[in-house]
Amino acid sequence: QSNVWQTGLVDCCSDCGVCLCGAFCFYCLGCQVASDMNECCFCGGSVAMRTLYRTRYGIPGSICSDFCTILWCPVCALCQIQRDINRRKEMGIF
Repeated sequence: QSNVWQTGLVDCCSDCGVCLCGAFCFYCLGCQVASDMNECCFCGGSVAMRTLYRTRYGIPGSICSDFCTILWCPVCALCQIQRDINRRKEMGIF
């Protein structure tokens, strides 16, 4: 389905490379996400980027839930977006 997250928030084992990049080079991963979405590199790990991504694919949620996710688990949130991008690229819907 295209209107749901393709992996869970803490589904790190589904792509260990993304998980390691998020844990040890958070800003690099943020720039990769932003680049994939044709946005400014400084926005990669932001609430605005998560909200933009979520609404682009019709994934249920709210700005408040995006804010809380980024606030409490920024690495997991950013890794989830990158895993989702990778899965959607594989499915040809990104």
